[in-house]
Amino acid sequence: MDCRVCMAGGDVWMRGQIGGSFSHESEYDLALMVTDFWENGSAGAESLCSSDSDSALSDLAHLADKIPFYKRSGAQYEKDLTSVVHSLILSISENDLHFVKSGPCNASCLKFSLVKLLRLSGYDAAVCVARWQGSGKVPGGDHEYIDVVNYNNSGSSERLIIDLDFRSHFEIARAVHSYDRILNSLPVVYVGSLTRMKQFLQVMVEAARSSLKQNSMPLPPWRSLAYLQAKWQSPYQREFNLDEENANGAYSSDHKQCSGQLKMLQSLLQSEIEADRMLKPINNDHIRRHKPDRRRHSLFRTH
Repeated sequence: MDCRVCMAGGDVWMRGQIGGSFSHESEYDLALMVTDFWENGSAGAESLCSSDSDSALSDLAHLADKIPFYKRSGAQYEKDLTSVVHSLILSISENDLHFVKSGPCNASCLKFSLVKLLRLSGYDAAVCVARWQGSGKVPGGDHEYIDVVNYNNSGSSERLIIDLDFRSHFEIARAVHSYDRILNSLPVVYVGSLTRMKQFLQVMVEAARSSLKQNSMPLPPWRSLAYLQAKWQSPYQREFNLDEENANGAYSSDHKQCSGQLKMLQSLLQSEIEADRMLKPINNDHIRRHKPDRRRHSLFRTH
């Protein structure tokens, strides 16, 4: 299988732009929407209390129960890919980032490094950048992520999404404590289908709405379900070819963004793996009692 970088709208963008905000129009539109939201839409924003009310606490507790279930509910090939992705991320060293692309680092080198390792492992993976136009109350924007195409024996295929900074998409202002607990229970790195991702998105939108309501704040457009879905479901273009000179060992020294992101990601991922390992015996026993054996799916293309 092969890995590529995906960009939306069919436009061919320079690799040096990937990972940064290369859509000035979308930045401007979003800035205007943020200003309008705070000036006109934040009724009662003077309420600075961030404690949970009894009813909201019940709502958030109900939503919190769904996250562990969704984390375990993926198909076997999603779980297999998750293990591979975790191992590869933990194997990346800071020096590996220097040989991915030329020019200054723009925080995308980590994605390209992971794509390179996935390709070497035989996966049809790519770095993808989606771009969409604003419509109604949904601002336009762009987003970069990784995808892997899984081919099954029937000849059909399914895209699996890898997002290296999944939790950041759901951060909100003045979150109540129970919302932060839900946020921190999300996967550090999302690996899975678009269908399963939508389940997480729906939970987090409802949780954000409940948290913000306690501070008399409406849900901002950039945390709406439509905007979140646009990040991974908008038209995209894939790319995976690395700069030829870097493939031959060229060296780029400025990788502060990616180096910092790598260290933080590996630390969070290691903590999540350790926490999951402590719960795994209980979960496995439960699965063995209630779930029949399933045929193992392969993420590798068969020839």
